[in-house]
Amino acid sequence: MSDNIRYEPDQHCPPAVAAIAGLQGVVLALAPIVSVVVITARAGNQDAGYFSWALFSALIIAGVLTALQASRFRRFGAGHILIMGPTPNFVAISVLALAAGGPELLASLTIVASLFYVFLALWLPFLRRVITPVVTGTVLMLIAATVLPVALDRIEDLPPDAPEATGPTVAFVTLAAFTLLSLRASGAWRLWSPLIGIASGSVVAGLFGAYEISSVGDAAWLGIPDSGGFPGFDLTPGASFWSLLPAFVVVTLAGGVKNVSDSVAIQQASWRRPRVPDFRLVQGSLNTNGLGILSAGVFGIPPTSVYSGTSVSLISFTGVAARRIGFAIGGTLLALAFLPKLTAFLLTLPTPVVAAYLLLTIALLFVSGIRTVVQDGLDSQKALVVGVAFSLGMGLDNQTIFTDLLGHKWGLLLDNGMLVGALTAVLMTVFLDLTSPQRRKRLEVSLSMSSLPEIDRFLQEQAAQNGWNEVSTRRLRSAGEEALLSLVQPDQEGEEMIESLVPPDEPPDPDVEPRLIIRTRPDPKVVEMEFLAVFDDENLEDRLACLSEESEGLQEGELSLRLLRHYASSVHHQKYHGLDVVTVQVKGTS
Repeated sequence: MSDNIRYEPDQHCPPAVAAIAGLQGVVLALAPIVSVVVITARAGNQDAGYFSWALFSALIIAGVLTALQASRFRRFGAGHILIMGPTPNFVAISVLALAAGGPELLASLTIVASLFYVFLALWLPFLRRVITPVVTGTVLMLIAATVLPVALDRIEDLPPDAPEATGPTVAFVTLAAFTLLSLRASGAWRLWSPLIGIASGSVVAGLFGAYEISSVGDAAWLGIPDSGGFPGFDLTPGASFWSLLPAFVVVTLAGGVKNVSDSVAIQQASWRRPRVPDFRLVQGSLNTNGLGILSAGVFGIPPTSVYSGTSVSLISFTGVAARRIGFAIGGTLLALAFLPKLTAFLLTLPTPVVAAYLLLTIALLFVSGIRTVVQDGLDSQKALVVGVAFSLGMGLDNQTIFTDLLGHKWGLLLDNGMLVGALTAVLMTVFLDLTSPQRRKRLEVSLSMSSLPEIDRFLQEQAAQNGWNEVSTRRLRSAGEEALLSLVQPDQEGEEMIESLVPPDEPPDPDVEPRLIIRTRPDPKVVEMEFLAVFDDENLEDRLACLSEESEGLQEGELSLRLLRHYASSVHHQKYHGLDVVTVQVKGTS
């Protein structure tokens, strides 16, 4: 249990707390939003009109979608704090698109790439054996490791006349104030610790003469950019479009894998008691990300997606995970689009201060990746996947090996360490799944206790195929029986109350017979059973974790859960829109 969380996602937090935590989230988000837009526009040889339009659009899209992520509107939203904005992953290919065909080409490529992202969200239940905790955790660690040099380089980004010791001194003061308060402070002091660290570093920067705020006076209080910055679309794709499309699709799908990691990490960081990730919320997050990429294409700006680690770090710093913070951040970003003066003030924060803040977020993100990797056990095969993927990602990052071999376009893409590491982890995971020595067997029955004899025969055949002894066979059969009893919930009259195999936001059809699909992967030492259907809204794995060993009496429905925990070596439950997957492993002896 985590005592760090003061307010969980569904808890109400005071407006003052929401305002303070929201302001810290805006500080974290604003710098990368502006940086990505500036770098992309300048490197793509775009004029000031396009830059003004792109920054205005980026703030509008980031504000609306950050608020949407905090909600749970139909199949959109993660129900947690997930800050969004233009991401660095797309900078390289966005620059290539701007240079080859201008904003019109960028808009067309981004819109088409968003369709592939939507397909990824729809097919997520069928990719559960590819996007595993090992893959998502490795990607989180790679993100942290690849961003670290960027943070360190920004420490020395100072005015030319600033003393040499300015950068390290300012960063150290910011980091020290931050860390000491985070380690020992509690209550309101801990909530204010990030802002106190920023203020301390800014004061030191001012003493060194490295804090310039004159640009704030030149900015207007209210304003919107000239509509002439809107690029329009290229409806006649040519050679540049088709040559760049594969690169956009690859980066978009790799970003989707990363975004799954982001959503899982934010769920793990937002609750006091550890919970099993709800993949319905992961799908909602992916749907919102896809909407962000599509919106960016419509406005002709670099694609928008979730900022990795920013939200996890914000929750770790403040202890506030209430969804109200997401609405506060989204509303503030939306307002900043029309308030150039306030945006200018936030942009005056000394670069070493922002770098120190970024260092802390990187550290927390890396630890989150480690936790994700080890949550499902780490055998020799999984350890090799993590080691090879992480080593390749770190070794190839910022190198020019593929650029020298393949040229600028594809070489720049393959020299991206995070992309190479993520693809390596995915490919090795797929290889392990496809080359498994044992083939899966499948049984489809009605979701009711009347199917127990057929399920029992099916499991006996699996045990006989493995050559298991009588004790192990009985354990496997008992685990299957208790799993079925746990999944079929009785109502108050004693009749079976089973939900239909339809999405949870649609009413059940009484004429549709609920079905249960059981798939097994036999192994000489363990049998893995997958139960696929739609069950009640509770997560079976969470229910097992909440069982109290000290309770004198049994609560209703606890007996089957306790027996299942006794017979099975592990139980995992993944909930998707329209599908639940319960995986039960039983160890046996020949």
